[in-house]
Amino acid sequence: MRMSGRPRPLPHGRWTLTERWNDLLIAHWAVSPAAVAGLLPECLQADIFDGAAWLGITPFWMDRIRVRGFPTLPGLNMLPVLNLRTYVRDQRNGVPGVYVFSIDTGNLFAVLMGRMGQHLPCHWADVQIQYNDEREVSFFSRRRLALNPAVFQARYRGLGPTRKTAENRSGSLEFFLMERNTLYTSTRSGQVLRSNLHSVSWPLEMAEAEIEQNTLGDHLGLHLPEQPTSLHYLRRMALYIWPAERVRARVAAQPVRVAVTPS
Repeated sequence: MRMSGRPRPLPHGRWTLTERWNDLLIAHWAVSPAAVAGLLPECLQADIFDGAAWLGITPFWMDRIRVRGFPTLPGLNMLPVLNLRTYVRDQRNGVPGVYVFSIDTGNLFAVLMGRMGQHLPCHWADVQIQYNDEREVSFFSRRRLALNPAVFQARYRGLGPTRKTAENRSGSLEFFLMERNTLYTSTRSGQVLRSNLHSVSWPLEMAEAEIEQNTLGDHLGLHLPEQPTSLHYLRRMALYIWPAERVRARVAAQPVRVAVTPS
């Protein structure tokens, strides 16, 4: 999801959904590429930076949710959301993007809309967000209707933009993580879908956070250390999403049978 603010051409066609994300903690863990590869569909491969795959957890709240041609959806003015994702490439053409493992939110209508409208792995959860002194954010999420519910609890705040985060140069970790304009998801039947994205955001900031509970990785078979490898914060981002299209699997080379005529 592009966060540099640098201009680029819009995707072809018309976007179908827009939403605004607010007060994002962007926490990342460097993990084994082999561990992530086993969790991906066959047509996607883990994208690697500095010898590792990267797992991202992002708590935030969402508003201004609108389907093209309709007014802003009522009842979704401040919707807390928890996002678990990794970074991938299409094996056929190498297009980089974000692959979503789970999205937790407390609004059941939003869960159904995400599952049916965008084929997103949305889960109904008890999600709470509140503000403390000095704009510190407290975030809590506990997944409902699960024997071992995924839990995430943290306090975080942005530290302001720096020259490093503002420049977001190619070859940096920030560029690798943030400069993504493709969203990959998969249906229950295993079909992988790709949606184009366009975002307009405030400057990326460094962040500090205290993560008190985190069992999201456990549900993927990944034990994440208590301390993330990197922490960033984003005050606000407008996101536009284009219609999903199917991702074709890479065609494996087939052996060629040659008839040999004895001389």
